[in-house]
Amino acid sequence: MQTIAAENALSETAFFVRRVDGDFDLRWFTPKIEVDLCGHATLASAHVLWTEQIVRKGEPIRFQTRSGILTCEQTADSIQLDFPATPVSPAEPPPGLSEALGIRPSFVGQTKFDKFLLLDSEGAVRGLKADFAALANVPGRGVIVTSRSSDFRFDFISRFFAPAAGINEDPVTGSAHCALAPFWSERLGKSAMTGFQASARGGIVHVRLVGERVLLSGKAVTILRGDLL
Repeated sequence: MQTIAAENALSETAFFVRRVDGDFDLRWFTPKIEVDLCGHATLASAHVLWTEQIVRKGEPIRFQTRSGILTCEQTADSIQLDFPATPVSPAEPPPGLSEALGIRPSFVGQTKFDKFLLLDSEGAVRGLKADFAALANVPGRGVIVTSRSSDFRFDFISRFFAPAAGINEDPVTGSAHCALAPFWSERLGKSAMTGFQASARGGIVHVRLVGERVLLSGKAVTILRGDLL
C-alpha cells in the first residue's frame, strides 16, 4: 500500500476492504507514511462505494480506522463525514517553525497531530511562503496556519503544510478542520461554519461542531476508473 501511494504521488491514497460485519476497514497513506486520519480520502472512498453500487445509495457507511469508527452519510447535495474533534492546546513553538514559515503567529498551539498557528489577517495566511526543507525538520505530522476570513462567505481560512509526510502543501485538509472547528467555534460563538483552505487549488469545507465530534460536508466526483495489475 505504501509503494502504491508513493507511485500515485497524491496527498493521500485510501484503501478499503469490506468486513464480515458489513463495515469497511479503511487506511490512508501519503507518499511517505501511513496517517491516522484523513478527510478527503474518506470522502472519496464513500463516494466510490455509493457510485459503484458497492453500497446502496442513501445507506450510511461505517469505516473502521486508526481514529475509531467514522460514519459517512449522503445529504441532499453533499457527503457528510462524522469525525472526532482534535482540539487545540497552547504550546511553545518548536525551534525554527516561525522562521520556516516567515511569520510571527499571535497564537501557537498543538493538536493531536499538528502544530497550529493563528495569524492576524487573511493576507498574512495567503502571503506566507514556506521553506519546505526547513519545515520538514519540525516534529509532528504537519502545520495548520489560520486566520479569520475577510470574505463574508467564509468564517475562517487556513493552509496546511506537511513536508515531513511527503506533502509540501495539501490542497484541502479535512482532518485539519477537526481542529479548526472547535478553535473557531469558541472564538466566533457558533457551531456551524464554513472554512476556505487557501492553497493554489483552494477548497471549501463546511463544518459543524457537535460535542466532541465534527461533521464535515463536501462533494466528490469520479475522474478516473482503472485496474491495478
